[in-house]
Amino acid sequence: MKIIRDHTGAQANIGYVVEIDDGKARVYLDIDHRHINRGDSLHGGIMATLLDAAAGYAVSLSVDGNTLVYTSTVSLTVNYQSRVRDGRVVATARVTGGGKKIVFVNAELVADDGTTVATATGTFKLFTNSDKI
Repeated sequence: MKIIRDHTGAQANIGYVVEIDDGKARVYLDIDHRHINRGDSLHGGIMATLLDAAAGYAVSLSVDGNTLVYTSTVSLTVNYQSRVRDGRVVATARVTGGGKKIVFVNAELVADDGTTVATATGTFKLFTNSDKI
């Protein structure tokens, strides 16, 4: 299993962790006071970030299941379904279609008790070594 922490500034600031095992990624966050909004629950922007990260890793790993290929989010639609105030949330994603450059993905964010907190659908661009960012 590969664990990725503090790889980017956003990841370090928010504090989420990425686990890659068997060609699949899982993004998790242990909620603390930094993540809470005025309504005393996990901020929606942080939920979206976790879903985006999980989706991006799923797309990145979709090329060969092992190599992390650079991806960029083209669009991400988030549906918020439930509140969560504490504990751990886990985001997972799976590729649903696409081709060599554009890939479609579904993602889900789940609380400790199994409640789905949010879902997302996204479109991502895969970059190869010859592509310009």
